[in-house]
Amino acid sequence: AGLRSGDMTMPEEINRLMTDSISDWFFVTEPSAVTHLHREGKPDSAIDYVGHVMVSNVLYQAGKLTHTDTSGFETSTLKAAKAANGGRYGVITLRRRSNVDSAAMMTRISGALKEIAAELPLISPVHPRTWGNLEKFGIDLGPNVTLVGPQAHMAFLNLWNDAAAVLTDSGGLQEETAALGVLCITIRENSERPITVDEGSNVLVGTDPARIVAEACKVLRGEGQQGRRPHLWDGKAAERIVKVLGREL
Repeated sequence: AGLRSGDMTMPEEINRLMTDSISDWFFVTEPSAVTHLHREGKPDSAIDYVGHVMVSNVLYQAGKLTHTDTSGFETSTLKAAKAANGGRYGVITLRRRSNVDSAAMMTRISGALKEIAAELPLISPVHPRTWGNLEKFGIDLGPNVTLVGPQAHMAFLNLWNDAAAVLTDSGGLQEETAALGVLCITIRENSERPITVDEGSNVLVGTDPARIVAEACKVLRGEGQQGRRPHLWDGKAAERIVKVLGREL
């Protein structure tokens, strides 16, 4: 509850506001959410800072991954191919309409990705709408960007958890990478998850190609933002939520 980007062109932002407007209890993942909910008139007695259930899941899945046979994953084959050429690679996910539905914007971002890929090979599980727009706009990301279809959660985690950096416009990946300490370059002008920037390993770069490339170059030089796992992102969020609901109900 309480996450806000301030960008009303995002369907997710409208959904967040509508959901919080009819809720009785607000379980928040970071301090900024508490501030937003107070500003919107929610009483402090209804707000509980409990951590993050999605982070609890990714921590569990990451632990499970260490004991999983990943040889059948397409992503393992892709990683092995990159290992044969020095080992380092980056991962891209782009799906936000403001980035991929405009030919001009997608051309700008694609130019930055091609420049980065000349130094750091990139792998991109491509959202169907993004793939369609790449074809429609005639955009070629070049030989150093490997395009694959959407991946199941564990197979995708297997890919990005070992990446030198993740370049994304996803909200969830900002949090998941912060939880596991993977460098993240967020290609958006805003974030509803500012703790990933303030404390975590996420850098918000907007859509300026020069800045996207500059942050990627920092990663290549070993200067990327390291950060730390935010407070209460410890795998115990569900326990705290159940405790609150037990008290209230």
